[in-house]
Amino acid sequence: MVNQILKAPEGPPSDVEGIKERSNYLRGTLKEVMLDRISAGIPEDDNRLMKHHGSYLQDDRDLRNERAKQKLEPAYQFMLRVRLPGGVATPEQWLVLDDLAQKNGNGTLKITTRQTFQMHGILKWNMKNTIQEIHSTLLDTIAACGDVNRNVLCTSNPYQSEIHSEVYGWSKKLSDDLLPRTRAYHQVWLDEEVVAGTPEIEEVEPMYGPLYLPRKFKIGIAVPPENDIDVFSQDLALIAIVEDGKLIGFNVGLGGGMGSSHGDKATYPQLAKVIGFCKPEQIYDVAEKTITIQRDYGNRSVRKNARFKYTVDRLGIETVKEELEHRLGWKLEEAKPFHFDHNGDRYGWEKGVKGKWHLTLFIQNGRVADFDDYKLMTGLREIAKVHTGEFRLTTNQNLIIANVSTQNKKIITELIEQYGLTDGKHTSALRRSSMACVALPTCGLAMAEAERYLPVLIDKIETIIDENGLRDKEITIRMTGCPNGCARPGLGEIAFMGKAVGKYNMYLGAAFDGSRLNKMYRENIGEEEILSELRVLLSRYAKEREDGEHFGDFVIRAGIINATTDGTNFHD
Repeated sequence: MVNQILKAPEGPPSDVEGIKERSNYLRGTLKEVMLDRISAGIPEDDNRLMKHHGSYLQDDRDLRNERAKQKLEPAYQFMLRVRLPGGVATPEQWLVLDDLAQKNGNGTLKITTRQTFQMHGILKWNMKNTIQEIHSTLLDTIAACGDVNRNVLCTSNPYQSEIHSEVYGWSKKLSDDLLPRTRAYHQVWLDEEVVAGTPEIEEVEPMYGPLYLPRKFKIGIAVPPENDIDVFSQDLALIAIVEDGKLIGFNVGLGGGMGSSHGDKATYPQLAKVIGFCKPEQIYDVAEKTITIQRDYGNRSVRKNARFKYTVDRLGIETVKEELEHRLGWKLEEAKPFHFDHNGDRYGWEKGVKGKWHLTLFIQNGRVADFDDYKLMTGLREIAKVHTGEFRLTTNQNLIIANVSTQNKKIITELIEQYGLTDGKHTSALRRSSMACVALPTCGLAMAEAERYLPVLIDKIETIIDENGLRDKEITIRMTGCPNGCARPGLGEIAFMGKAVGKYNMYLGAAFDGSRLNKMYRENIGEEEILSELRVLLSRYAKEREDGEHFGDFVIRAGIINATTDGTNFHD
């Protein structure tokens, strides 16, 4: 049998493995340390466990040096992420999260690249009541971070509303069924108590085991021709196959992931490889067995090489497929044909198949806030008060006001105009196709700016695109503050990955439909060099492109970037 010859990498377990092993199924001392008011922070071991509860301890890096000079501890705060499978939320949930962001956070919400809400700036003593209020809306933060299956994505755009509704149902079922079974979350945050006189039942994690996974695991479901979730970037990629208007099943892909480490060639972005097809009711079995393969054979010694993509590459895709089918007890069918058009969002009003209206709004880098000249958060709050449908978050960090009745469409349109909210149609196509991670000042891993800088950089790039008549030409552009890949930079036709303050590696050549990675074009360059390079590249693109040719394809055809033999993965 296959599993008799497969082995996990040798080496001593990483320190995180020990923390999980000693944690009593993710409890650690979280309940006690969150009551300690001497420090606004928590010990590192508990912070590692906190991720599995949907939160990270951070500090405001803009204040770090000044506070150190004053001999004060860092300005500790928590980021809290909601589990929101498929990115679907009710207006009531929106209003509670908005209120919590004002009361306990930094006054903003972040729509993440994994289709959920994130709040920043929550102080330690406000964490418990924040989580409890979120729970009161029938949402939670369980497994939104950590070495477990994360938020399950599905195609956002509801213009195919009947199929979307079905696919959303599968994404929610996967998210719920793949949760950790430990009651740690409920006991730490929701005051769940063991009933007196009840014999204590030995706790087990039937799928994850006591050590959970070697690293995070991500699942996404795409509905062709939309690849808005960048399905090939997922550890487990599910591609909906629709025939005669009905969902007949899913193509299955394994081993995607965007993260890497600068200068470490053993780390790289990777696209999932399609290995077969299964029926809708089989996807939970496929997901569970895939997760157990990663549990058993992932790298628990070196966390930089612990993602499933490295397990797939080390063992070989055919070996992993064989092991998966062995654990399933049945074989996948041959993959079905499919086609993707693009990996962006469709802006503006659209009418769905059931007569309901859907409005996709452009939310620059996903930051929902009130700016000096743009009351975005207030406008969306007022819409939530009258909206009777849903809000759907996209993995491109935008927002769909979904299932709007014809009567309500007029009211919402008036609010859109009153608050000057934009569907993106009056901004450049480049800006509409942009995405950035949070980076500085809150992310502890960031080496450079991203969210705060990309809009400023695009201001300057827009001058170049206007000079070349490219204002309405969609080109995906992405920026991250480090190589961990939270804004999926490997799939940007133009991408920037932070290397130091003001310095970025520049990448070119990804496919417009998300089916090919980009490749490094210039290393460690600043704004002046970025603009100089783009002035030449965009001018050439304007003059030399073929009809309908996307920028990522052009730079390969023109020899600016060399394609690899398989045309999909550009890592060295």
